[in-house]
Amino acid sequence: MGRLSGRVVIVTGAAQGIGAVYARGLAAEGARVSVCDLADPAATVAAIQAAGGEALGQIADVTSPEAMSAFVNRTERAFGAVHVLINNAAIFGHLRPKPFTEISSLEWDQVMAANIRGPFECIKAVVPIMRRQHYGKIINIASGTVFKGTPMLLHYVTSKGAMVTMTRCLARELGDDGIAVNCIAPGLTMSENVRARSNAQGIAANIATRCFKREEEPQDLVGTMIFLASAESDFITGQTLVVDGGSALN
Repeated sequence: MGRLSGRVVIVTGAAQGIGAVYARGLAAEGARVSVCDLADPAATVAAIQAAGGEALGQIADVTSPEAMSAFVNRTERAFGAVHVLINNAAIFGHLRPKPFTEISSLEWDQVMAANIRGPFECIKAVVPIMRRQHYGKIINIASGTVFKGTPMLLHYVTSKGAMVTMTRCLARELGDDGIAVNCIAPGLTMSENVRARSNAQGIAANIATRCFKREEEPQDLVGTMIFLASAESDFITGQTLVVDGGSALN
């Protein structure tokens, strides 16, 4: 029996990168996993099924309330419940660092829509099911940059600061419904997109700020994710766990 046996978990933004690693790691612990992305998540679903797990996938835009309602309802019909939502979908990997004066209004709005309104729409879609169950886990994804005041990515860092705030407010609002709301703040993590756009000097500078002097890999986040999705964290809510090798010390 895995630590997540019997649990149904939704992971957004799971066609590739960190989201795909989350989905595979959760399935390995026994979760039935439902994944969505703007790109086709079929490869993630196939990998889980090939390993003996249960999964379904769908192309869906997290900023669309209609799309998310349909996806969540499909998940419940297929698996009978929704116990965990992981709000992983976000814009980051393709953003170019720049002074805030060079961030266009259009780019600002695109980041805010994906990184804040997307999770908002996803949470609204799953909460009716979790309220009927009187149980649920919502896991948001922030960033260690929030706690360091990282410059040159004002829109991204601001959006991830909002995720910390959303986590705290919703923990208060949903506590009486038996729904836990927590947040993970990763450091610079070497997903495919991040590795492709990062230079060696920048990666080395980031590593130098850590207590553990090495690159952070997507797999470094999976244990924390499993813990927050499991019954082991049932009395934890409103918290943000920084998983960055000791770069931001709070």
